[in-house]
Amino acid sequence: MYRYIQRLAGACLLTLPLLAGAADIAALEQQVADTERAFAKTMADRDFAGFQRFLADETVFNSGNKPLRGKAAVAEAWKRFYAEPAAPFSWRPESVQVLESGTLALSRGPVFDPAGKEVGRYNSVWRLEADGWRIVFDFGS
Repeated sequence: MYRYIQRLAGACLLTLPLLAGAADIAALEQQVADTERAFAKTMADRDFAGFQRFLADETVFNSGNKPLRGKAAVAEAWKRFYAEPAAPFSWRPESVQVLESGTLALSRGPVFDPAGKEVGRYNSVWRLEADGWRIVFDFGS
């Protein structure tokens, strides 16, 4: 019986780092989902300055024939979406995955028209930077 308890205790000790890692990943996934929701809220709130704060300097947005490269190019192209009083679309995270390193994440979800009808999907890649999560790649369809 003593040997059984020793083995069980040893097995538990070996799995503790894995459980701690899973908890850390889950916390990071929640953090990225919250960041994605805050990013989407900039559209609902018509907060163009807020939108720009979520962009990494070297961000790339792919939603047309030619990728938009860099924070300035993305901001310039997206300014029109913030010009009118009503948001032209909205989005929300449906799933988030974070690398084991905790530095890169993928957020995916639906895009809705103003009436709430799903009109597309997005995939965004987020990188953890010194001042928080920043979007580095965005793919809309």
